[in-house]
Amino acid sequence: MPGELVLVVEDEPQIADTLERYLRANGFRTERAGDGERALELWRRARPDLILLDLMLPKVDGLEVLKRIRQEDRTPIIVLTAKAEEVDRLLGLELGADDYVVKPFSPREVVARVKAVLRRAQGLVRLPSHVQIGPLQVDLEAFRVRCHGQELALTPFQVRLLYLLASRAGKALTREELLSGLGTEADERTVDAHVKNLRARLGPCATMVETIRGYGYRLRETP
Repeated sequence: MPGELVLVVEDEPQIADTLERYLRANGFRTERAGDGERALELWRRARPDLILLDLMLPKVDGLEVLKRIRQEDRTPIIVLTAKAEEVDRLLGLELGADDYVVKPFSPREVVARVKAVLRRAQGLVRLPSHVQIGPLQVDLEAFRVRCHGQELALTPFQVRLLYLLASRAGKALTREELLSGLGTEADERTVDAHVKNLRARLGPCATMVETIRGYGYRLRETP
């Protein structure tokens, strides 16, 4: 089940890469625009659920993009900018921005703000609470996991880790993305220990958790 679509409007590729990586790790889909003109094109074509909007953009600046969008609809918009002056923040908010983040920022904080703004705008962010991949069933709401119908004894943390992998089955996730998705600040190497312990409790489904050497982990879509 696809998550909400976030349009990342940022002309610095490294920042845009980081934002997209963190957003995808948290279940969002993303589109990217590197200038204001492209941002308006994608806003009309893709109809994102939320826009992360840099202000200092080529072709059409961010405030003009914000102004044009607000003339037509209420798509939630979070402004990202190096402009820290109060007048710039107020101008952005007066033009209709839903939130304002000044660079440099923590990508985890931005993701948290995305979720908060979406909750305010649309109600709770709807992510699937139950995922079934082949013989493996993960019910995050009930914290229950079954393999071939047999319930397994996993800790809440292991259930969340498995859910994160299962909800993106077939896609490789880096250790950093896994930690971000779990909301954990631990060293990336601790992920290996958590995955090892998780496999030990998965029984016949343990082989579904694959190690991607030099990258991270992936849950196979078939046993």
